[in-house]
Amino acid sequence: MRIGLLTEGGYPYADGETGVWCDRLVRGLGQHQFDLYALGGSGTPRPLPPNTRVARAADLGSADASPAGRNLLERTAFGDRATRRAYGRRDRRRFTEAFHQLAIGLCAEDADGVRAESAFATGLYALAELARERGGLTGALRSDDAVRVLESASRAPGARRGAAAAGLPDHLAFAEHLARALRPLSLDWYTDDALGAADLCHAAAGGTTALPGLLARRFFGTPLLVTEYGVPLRSHYLSAAGADRSAPLRTLLAALHGRLAAEVYQQAALLTPGNAHTRRWQEKCGADRARIRTVHPGMAADRFAEVGEDEESGDPTTLVWVGRVEPAKDLIALLHAFTEIRARQPDARLRIVAVPVREPGAGAYLAHCKGLAAQLFPDEAAGAHAVGENPVTFEELGGPEAPTLEDTYASGAVVVLSSVVEGFPASLVEAMFCARATVSTDVGAVVEIIGGTGLVVPPRNPRALADACLALLRDPDRRHRLGAAARARALELFTVEQNLAAFRGIYLELLSHAPVRHRAGDGVLFAHPAEAHVPGSWAPKAVAAGTGAPDA
Repeated sequence: MRIGLLTEGGYPYADGETGVWCDRLVRGLGQHQFDLYALGGSGTPRPLPPNTRVARAADLGSADASPAGRNLLERTAFGDRATRRAYGRRDRRRFTEAFHQLAIGLCAEDADGVRAESAFATGLYALAELARERGGLTGALRSDDAVRVLESASRAPGARRGAAAAGLPDHLAFAEHLARALRPLSLDWYTDDALGAADLCHAAAGGTTALPGLLARRFFGTPLLVTEYGVPLRSHYLSAAGADRSAPLRTLLAALHGRLAAEVYQQAALLTPGNAHTRRWQEKCGADRARIRTVHPGMAADRFAEVGEDEESGDPTTLVWVGRVEPAKDLIALLHAFTEIRARQPDARLRIVAVPVREPGAGAYLAHCKGLAAQLFPDEAAGAHAVGENPVTFEELGGPEAPTLEDTYASGAVVVLSSVVEGFPASLVEAMFCARATVSTDVGAVVEIIGGTGLVVPPRNPRALADACLALLRDPDRRHRLGAAARARALELFTVEQNLAAFRGIYLELLSHAPVRHRAGDGVLFAHPAEAHVPGSWAPKAVAAGTGAPDA
């Protein structure tokens, strides 16, 4: 089977959680041929297995990229065909009509959801057909005509209140964002030798990443499978990048991402969210429950086997926290909870192990947490001649104190998660592989992950977090029972093997339900019955002519 794998974040050009999952998928399903269609890719790709090749790649961050050839093995961008060709009168009218439908769908109130979604879809596919036939779409989306249409739609009766308040700067900024978001419409991926040759399109995320799959379904009838281990729409809502945008602009951007997510969910042959939290988002956006199947992300368990099989490892008085240090992790609540833990168990210690983050401003929250810890927990010494130590330590993963994840989890008795916002916290699964009991806040997919193998408390409740941690620190037998149960659950549900087995079955299922598409030059087995190769007329004339049944 030939799979068109649509990737986000530039796999195989960049690393990341999605890249790791894609790499495991293509290597684990070696019986299939994978053609990679990478959005946002640049640089030199990582080594790929024999069953995988880069069919197309496009750098969405460059508005003036030049063509890089039409060969499947070459990278392609937008070039003159997509950005600089001016429309004639007929094409200009065609663009205006299509963009008007799209704008009406974006600006209409959610109360009229069916009509608005229909208008958005009509305009989206009309623009895609125009871009496929004539090119020039990216430039047209930045034109004065597009801004005028946006202004008209936002002032129309029934428009969202936020959209009606938009001014010219908002329309100009939104037109620029829309041109970037819809750049996949201008790609040269929609030909018989590209996505038209795929038996199945598998998008590694929704939103813009799945947009080429939508068009492949539209132009070629190719089934679309969408896998989401996070929710792009939720990420847009939570992103701090739009904090300086005006309220009308945020309204229009939210409408765009919401309409696009709804269209992807409605048109996909199957959705495979990574957890129930993501599934609820998909259902809220209009996805049909009958076409949703949860497939938990696969994680490598082998590296944690040695730690997981040693129940006695770890300091029985140490709590461990692992993750990205950011406000959503609520380390402030964890530090306040630890003040109560120390008051009731003075020998308790807390290790905060930070995953390195190379983003501007990422160290500000960490510095704030270190300052608070220094105030709450002054250095203490066992005697007059001993060196004082702080019971809270801040370390970086990969450093001398925490060289690997396995060493980090092995150092403590209980793993803590104090977040106020989460999707699918991988650190919990890693702790379960290591047979560690956990205390977590009830956010995201936490309950789905741990089941009954750990303690769960409400978020932003330091007292409840402290009580749960103390309960496990003071009861080693319970701690070991929960850790063993957690390891068994993780090995059953969250391994790479179960993830690959699920997608192996899903691929075959979707292909079996898809209509047969014969292509020129294909040697399709059993495409013609054996009787077709027998000389002469082998069927009764009545049947051949379709006029009746054969004689008895």
